[in-house]
Amino acid sequence: MTEQSAVSDGGVREPSVGTQASSSGHDAHTAGNRPLRIAIVGAGPAGIYAADALMKSDAEVSIDLYERMPAPFGLIRYGVAPDHPRIKGIITALHKVLDKPQVRLLGNIDYGTDITLDDLRAFYDAVIFSTGANADRALPIPGIDLDGSYGAADFVSWYDGHPDVPRTWPLDAEKVAVLGVGNVALDVARVLAKTGDELLPTEIPPNVYKGLKANKAVEVHVFGRRGPAQAKFTPLELRELDHSPTIEVIVDPEDIDYDEGSEAARRHSKQVDMVANTLEQWAIRDAGDRPHKLFLHFFESPAEVLGENGKVVGLRTERTQLDGTGNVKGTGVFKDWDVQAVYRAVGYLSQNL
Repeated sequence: MTEQSAVSDGGVREPSVGTQASSSGHDAHTAGNRPLRIAIVGAGPAGIYAADALMKSDAEVSIDLYERMPAPFGLIRYGVAPDHPRIKGIITALHKVLDKPQVRLLGNIDYGTDITLDDLRAFYDAVIFSTGANADRALPIPGIDLDGSYGAADFVSWYDGHPDVPRTWPLDAEKVAVLGVGNVALDVARVLAKTGDELLPTEIPPNVYKGLKANKAVEVHVFGRRGPAQAKFTPLELRELDHSPTIEVIVDPEDIDYDEGSEAARRHSKQVDMVANTLEQWAIRDAGDRPHKLFLHFFESPAEVLGENGKVVGLRTERTQLDGTGNVKGTGVFKDWDVQAVYRAVGYLSQNL
């Protein structure tokens, strides 16, 4: 029987799900009158969506979901910012899947420690791996390992109360850099720029509220190496930045630039065009007086995290310019930014099993 390994992206949208065939003799086509027995390793959104898809298929199935944490829902529980109740509301739909009689949830079981693939093959016709992506991608620039340089995944886990991370987080930097122009970068920047009291009505744990209450950040700088048309923000997430009464969002008019490739991207994607329009409007408006400043910088490629005595004291970026295709090239012009902490939000890595 041909085997196919699979690891999902652990996301909240349309996961790609694969199966690994069992070698126990329980062939999916010769299971007789009993339901097909399926094990799903990982009870985040992808795993639960896979269970739902199986139950909606023509096959009669019996599904066991194995989860390392005491509770399910993975990324929705531990990867979505607390001030996004709309996204966290997906849990309601996931609950309905878990309530089905064909599904059983087994928590506090660590794959590779408590169970192995050989164990699962002995009892199931197929195994689906949906363990997600929970580690930060590396950013290979000098100084990235200095004290005060953090991965976004770790910070997100902290403010979402993940039990695997420390209960405290150092928030003594007055000026902070966030590297990346995706929704995770926006989440990190927004949480750093908001006050603890703004987030108190959400479901943040008491220790997170205490930490954010003492946060000293008054300037947050978000850096992207390409232009507005290449940003990976979704329009709704971007506009939410401006809803806080304490955050002034600032865009430099010089960063509003498009080439032929950028214009084509705007024509072909309504979302890209909406993001670009929002950034354009912010670039031309008058300065406000909200106490926390959140700067969105484009065409600035991180080149080095600057340090003294092992700690972050700045960020060096290289100015880039569009090359006609929507990509950029370096100009050889560098700038140093006065920041005391750096958060990289340049993507997640799938968990190795």
